Amino acid sequence: MEATESKALAGSPALSLCPNSKGPIECAQCRVRALSLCDALEPDELHELDRLSQTLSFAARQTLFEQDQPSDSVYNVTAGAVRLYKLLPDGRRQVVGFALPGDFLGLAMSERNVFCADALTPTTACRFSREAYSDFLDAKPHLLRRLHSMASHELSLAQDQMVILGRRTAEERIAAFLIGLRNRWMRVNGNQVHVLLPMTRQDIGDFLGLTVETVSRIMTRLAREKCIVIVPDGVRLLDVARLERLAEV
Repeated sequence: MEATESKALAGSPALSLCPNSKGPIECAQCRVRALSLCDALEPDELHELDRLSQTLSFAARQTLFEQDQPSDSVYNVTAGAVRLYKLLPDGRRQVVGFALPGDFLGLAMSERNVFCADALTPTTACRFSREAYSDFLDAKPHLLRRLHSMASHELSLAQDQMVILGRRTAEERIAAFLIGLRNRWMRVNGNQVHVLLPMTRQDIGDFLGLTVETVSRIMTRLAREKCIVIVPDGVRLLDVARLERLAEV
């Protein structure tokens, strides 16, 4: 069915054309290709990958996949932002990260999803069958090397997050979060001072191990001290040097 003629079922993502190309999905023309695993592929390999992909659109707050459900798909976020979180046995929620354009989800070779993924904004993603994608990876040793590099980077980020949660003050945690997110958005849009914050203060608190009241208080203080300016879609960094010093403590 043509994307323009189809409508998503309630709670289901809509099939759509890739927002990064002028027609049907074309990985070679994707604007986030340089940010993702796909950058390691040659043109003929990208054409092969095209045949394996399905482009989906998700409304804000719509679920990409749920924790503990069978892990049968791999997603490459091409636009928007996604919240990743785990539901604990006592019902509490731990936000474990935020996916931005270029990020892959579902690459861990587990039989069930280890976390939930919800769209924070209108989001598009290329979805691949895990089985087909695994076969594709097995035939591309150079892609496996890129995957290993990305996995090593993710491990480094996870270790940094452990330090942030265990050894830093609330102000240092928020500074590290803003600088880290600034660096990630720079890869997407090149802006060095405007940090988009599609997540809520509660999401930030759950990610940093802080209460929402503490997040709001620290953000207000940073704004009062002219370190940041709070704008409708995020913050603008005024005193980047100070934030970087706090983030590096």
